[in-house]
Amino acid sequence: VQLQASGGGLVQAGDSLRLSCAASGGTLDGFTMAWFRQAPGKLREFVASIRSIGGRTDYAASVEGRFTISRDNAKNTVYLQMSSLGPEDTAVYYCAASTYNGNFFFADDTTYLYWGQGTQVTVSS
Repeated sequence: VQLQASGGGLVQAGDSLRLSCAASGGTLDGFTMAWFRQAPGKLREFVASIRSIGGRTDYAASVEGRFTISRDNAKNTVYLQMSSLGPEDTAVYYCAASTYNGNFFFADDTTYLYWGQGTQVTVSS
């Protein structure tokens, strides 16, 4: 399956932005989907995930309450709604897919087999 992330851009602090991750070459129904991000000079970090079964969502503490991950299986698309953005959210955002549906390794990037190309989010202060 191929993943295409989009929706990034340059926004001001306090703004909102919605990222999309569209899949092709397969259906996302059976995949746990996640968003990761990587800021300059930093390691890639987990942002949010949503299970394929049950729809459970998990968030990094730094985005809890500000970001919302959702999926539309009919559109084969996953979204990341981001609000109250701050300069600390500046990063390249990646979507990823995994067949893992457990509760222990969803934040580990090695769990994910398929990755999108990334979309840049820049938040100015």
